[in-house]
Amino acid sequence: MKWALLSVWDKTGIVDLAKVLVEHDYRLLSSGGTGAALAQAGVPFTEVSAYTGSPEMMHGRVKTLHPKIHGGILGRRGIDDAVMQEHGIEPIDLVVVNLYPFETMSGRGLSLDETIEYIDIGGPAMVRAAAKNHKYVAVVVDSADYGMAADAVRRGGFSAEQRQALAAKAFARTAAYDGAIANYLTGIDRPFPETLTLQFRNGRTLRYGENPHQAAAVYGDAGIAAEQPLQGKAMSYNNYLDVHAAVGLLREFDDCAAVIVKHNNPCGVATGGELLPTYIAAREVDPVSAYGSIVALNREVTADVARELIGTFVEVVIATSYAPEALTIMKAKENMRVLRLPEPVVQDEIRSIDGGVLVQRTEPYRENWRVVTEREPDAHEMRAMELAMKVCKHTKSNAIIFANETAVLGIGAGQMNRVESAEIAVKKARSSLAGSAVASDAFLPFPDTLEVAAAAGATALVQPGGSIRDKDVIDAANRANVAMVFTGVRHFRH
Repeated sequence: MKWALLSVWDKTGIVDLAKVLVEHDYRLLSSGGTGAALAQAGVPFTEVSAYTGSPEMMHGRVKTLHPKIHGGILGRRGIDDAVMQEHGIEPIDLVVVNLYPFETMSGRGLSLDETIEYIDIGGPAMVRAAAKNHKYVAVVVDSADYGMAADAVRRGGFSAEQRQALAAKAFARTAAYDGAIANYLTGIDRPFPETLTLQFRNGRTLRYGENPHQAAAVYGDAGIAAEQPLQGKAMSYNNYLDVHAAVGLLREFDDCAAVIVKHNNPCGVATGGELLPTYIAAREVDPVSAYGSIVALNREVTADVARELIGTFVEVVIATSYAPEALTIMKAKENMRVLRLPEPVVQDEIRSIDGGVLVQRTEPYRENWRVVTEREPDAHEMRAMELAMKVCKHTKSNAIIFANETAVLGIGAGQMNRVESAEIAVKKARSSLAGSAVASDAFLPFPDTLEVAAAAGATALVQPGGSIRDKDVIDAANRANVAMVFTGVRHFRH
């Protein structure tokens, strides 16, 4: 006869697992809500308090913290048998526990006293004890593993490899749980916790990092980090970075849009009514840079778009969906990675530096667009400025973007001074810049950038404003008959 202890907050699947255990001669220990669920389903079990001879105390705070429970979990078979027999301790072979939902409840705006009641004590203690003694005890902390556990029971027991894997998962769970509690308690009355503990799951080793001599891995079980290609080679370190950049910009648009990214910077962006001409327009912004790029699309890829995609070298395509015929066509480029666009994940941005990390949070914000020149922009210029600024926000600083109403025309990125970014954007433009709009990610410290833009044909410019020389720039705009808008929000991207 084997013993299993079941104590779960989330009751999903627990009755079905319990029935399998009983069918295979396990005796069950349980209490509280888990016991009530078993009783309602007619599954026989022994109350923990009846087994230990000690009643639950302090409104359930003390029930499994007892030598007959922890001795049964921690007892080493063949070593501690005599002690266990002397004290009437039955060996517990399986522990199935999930924890109070602290992570969820700590974000509900409860008081400190209310939140503390969701800190599980008995659960983590049993989980850690079982994981430590996994040579003899299997521990299950995730309902997703109940099927595997039931199969193991039907086969006669858990293998050593299964017990070790379950133990590793158990310690990872208690580490994340304790980390969430520490983050909460050290973050009270602070925008960020004093001690930051993070955990990312689903780790996979990549072929290499940014370059072949660097090792790398990716972690994450949601968003882009969790996506696996529908076809093509495995994702690389640089692929993940570029897809992240492309998707961030793509999500700025509700209209049909195509975004092309190379080395973390956009090299082509367009909007339109249908995806095929929109993609072609984006690619033609800079077809040389589009070679070996990341393409992000916010509409379904159909056969005509797929044929256009395979006509050039594309590293990764990510789109909302794909028609079956499109997937068949794209198989002609067997190395091209094809991803589905996942739901966005709201989280802080974390970047490593020597000795630590930087954490950045972007709260909801609103730009305050106001015209500062004598001439107001017309409706066409406003739409062009809106497009240019959306792209500017996702381009490395210093960033200068020329655009019309539907497409980017010239991109100047990552320069040490703003006027050179403007000059590069003008030089790279393949279409006329006459009547275009310009966006700058930060204020113009001098009139020179505006003068470069005006000389190239731009008639409107949008920038954050805030320079001590704003008046000089406004005067220069008025002289050039350029309509200028200040937004009040800077968008540096390092």
